[in-house]
Amino acid sequence: MELSSILKPEAVRVLSAASSKKRLFQEIGEVASATLGLEAQSIVDCLLERESLGPTGVGHGVALPHARLPEIAGVSGVFVMLEKPIDFGSVDRQPVDIAFSLFAPEEAGADHLKALALVSRTLRDSSVCAKLRANPDPVKLYAILTEAQSMQAA
Repeated sequence: MELSSILKPEAVRVLSAASSKKRLFQEIGEVASATLGLEAQSIVDCLLERESLGPTGVGHGVALPHARLPEIAGVSGVFVMLEKPIDFGSVDRQPVDIAFSLFAPEEAGADHLKALALVSRTLRDSSVCAKLRANPDPVKLYAILTEAQSMQAA
């Protein structure tokens, strides 16, 4: 599985207005709605439902909110970079400025887990996160993310 297969360039955004976790989920829902063709509020509801089980902030300013959506055919992602970090209830209590959301069909057990592992591995690399934080341009962010994975595979 490759990041370029689950993340489209148009699903990469830089946000200046997300002031809370709920507002971030609304922004992610709008981007996912535009790229997946689903209703934004149902995406937000699924993200909030999953988040109620426990925060998806994994530490070092990174969050991996994810949800299962019965209406989609395969695993898909949305990447957002926040200009101003927000409180996310992360395990290390650090505010979040990088969020990679994953959406998977209800029955996509192994694929969903493989995608989560791939994104987690990519964003655990501090040099990748430093490059992302230094390049607030969606085109560059997409290139960094997809290039980072090919570098790890080499």
